[in-house]
Amino acid sequence: MNRKKGFTLIELLVVIAIIALLMSILMPALQRVKKQARSVACISKLRQWGLYFAMYAEENDGRFMAGFRAQPVANRWVYALGNYYKWDDEFTCCPNATKPWVDEFGVDSGAEGMYLGVTMAWGYINQSHWAKQMKGSYGINGWVVDPQPGREPHPERGTLNYFWRGPNAAGAAFVPLFLEAQRYNGVPLHTDRPPSYSGEPWNDEAQMGRFCLNRHDGFAGCLFLDFSARKVGLKEIWTLKWHKEYNESGPWTLAGGVQSSDWPEWMKPLKDY
Repeated sequence: MNRKKGFTLIELLVVIAIIALLMSILMPALQRVKKQARSVACISKLRQWGLYFAMYAEENDGRFMAGFRAQPVANRWVYALGNYYKWDDEFTCCPNATKPWVDEFGVDSGAEGMYLGVTMAWGYINQSHWAKQMKGSYGINGWVVDPQPGREPHPERGTLNYFWRGPNAAGAAFVPLFLEAQRYNGVPLHTDRPPSYSGEPWNDEAQMGRFCLNRHDGFAGCLFLDFSARKVGLKEIWTLKWHKEYNESGPWTLAGGVQSSDWPEWMKPLKDY
């Protein structure tokens, strides 16, 4: 009699076990590769945003947009650059933060202010003069706008001397322009405390927290005023030149005497600057 050839049950179980073992070894590596790919895509997007900001300044006598307090309509970057990025509400998002806290139907996920919030976008936000309601996970350094006289944002946090207003500035490679954010803008000060956890709700008293978001394993994507883009360490953001009178050796820098123990628990393992 002819004997049928095939795998025994034990042989099948061994093969399945080997496949499962290989998958358990490979999956973390694949996840790391995916994270790295999203980080690269984020920096690539920011470089493209650099072109948009450069084109806007060139077409407006070397000046940036006036900001959210402009009259007769608020001239945020979302509106001012709309014709450049074609109101694409995916391009306004870091690849690691594309789902908004509030969706296009007004449904709130409840994630704002939670640890999960750092991986999400702001929005959807609707303004009457916008082409559509928008979401995003990038925000502008509010000190680089060119506000109209008497229409400066957050006068309680700075003076007229703080604003860069355009890209032609000394040390532009160290001035943040556009970066990872919980909000479409922020006006940080060197004394702003770090957030107690990544994704803590933004607030007007410590606006550096709007940009201190752990989306790239201790780093955040940043576009600078010279239109270069790179990842910056989360502690490093306190050493950047946010406005013209910003103290780059403030209390949250090594030069200013900060100790590792001073940082919130989630930031203590991160690289010091």
